[in-house]
Amino acid sequence: MIDWLFSATFSVGAEQVLWREVIGNAFGLASALGGMRRKVWAWPVGIVGNLLLFTVFLGSLFGDADRVDMLGQAGRQIMFIAVSVYGWMRWRETRRQDLEVRADGKIPASGAEGVHPHWATWWQRLGLVAALVGGTLLLTPLFRALGSYEPVWADAWIFMGSLLATYGMARGWVEFWLIWVAVDVVGVPLLWSAGYYATSFMYIFYGAFTLVGFFVWWRVHRREQAATD
Repeated sequence: MIDWLFSATFSVGAEQVLWREVIGNAFGLASALGGMRRKVWAWPVGIVGNLLLFTVFLGSLFGDADRVDMLGQAGRQIMFIAVSVYGWMRWRETRRQDLEVRADGKIPASGAEGVHPHWATWWQRLGLVAALVGGTLLLTPLFRALGSYEPVWADAWIFMGSLLATYGMARGWVEFWLIWVAVDVVGVPLLWSAGYYATSFMYIFYGAFTLVGFFVWWRVHRREQAATD
């Protein structure tokens, strides 16, 4: 089973696509769906996908010499795992608090989901923009020195955007969905040119999905805010 997971491919035209790239992205999609529904299980499901995609983007360590290594993409999976552990713990705690019987004896109307969406402050938004641009500028020469795929700035942009979006999801900021849109816009052409067709296609789907997620969380925020007024 392990040998099949690491070696199995299927044909798309003249190209060979790794099954584990598809499976890893499927776990990522399931995690995104869970995140939109504010379910705690979204985090561990995402971690499984991250582990699989790490082996895809750093294929030279796992016997795949046919495609270029994507150092930023591989490092992004490690970052995802670390931030996902933080988000998992944070959402579990929010759910635990919501499930406690309140003074009025009622379970909260939120349904005890893992997070209560809310807008970031203007200072937090400025911090996100500064971190995205500044982090990209700082990581670009590092990724280039390590031999990452050109254009290296795009790899760095995806890494920083993914870090900030995952952190924003853990914090419950509605804006985190828009950061994913910025990641997808750059990620699609980069991954397609590098031969990662399954992931590139998934990025196209994610772009539309993240816009839906943005409006879903916006409506949830308005509904919960109205319930407390």
